[in-house]
Amino acid sequence: MKPKNYHHTTHDANRNGIPDVIEKIDENLITFFWRNSNMTARIALFIIFFWFGILKVFGASPAGPLVVSLVDVMFGSSVSPHQFLILFGGFEAVTGFLILSPRFERITFIILFLHFIATAFPLFVLSDITWYGFMQPTLTGQYILKNLALLAIGMFLYGRLRPITKTHSMWGEDKVIN
Repeated sequence: MKPKNYHHTTHDANRNGIPDVIEKIDENLITFFWRNSNMTARIALFIIFFWFGILKVFGASPAGPLVVSLVDVMFGSSVSPHQFLILFGGFEAVTGFLILSPRFERITFIILFLHFIATAFPLFVLSDITWYGFMQPTLTGQYILKNLALLAIGMFLYGRLRPITKTHSMWGEDKVIN
């Protein structure tokens, strides 16, 4: 039996064992993150693509030797590794800017997917650089595998698009959608 001066301070209107205040905090956090996740994801991808791309353009990327090795294996002497590195870095930097623009989401997702395929090649053709052994990636292999997270973020953004039948646009949205 409860003492007479006992005040029940934990309300549970839904009778689900979770205090109302916790439910309200959870609801507010979900709403906040949903409203801000689109732009946060875009900014994060922009930073990664632009930063890593610009480093390649200026010859300051730690991934430079990996790209040079890949170009050598894939194209031999028919492509200049230095020029490829500059072009690929520029492509990444431009992709970063495309990610920021809702008007080009559909084409940007295709670019992200192609980028993932291109950057995954070393896992298969440069296994001595990317793997210690079965299922044991080197630091370089881990650097490549993190691109799965980038692709997942791109999929998240693409999944928030309205269908072409609603936008009447092959490229993306005409305005920012939260």
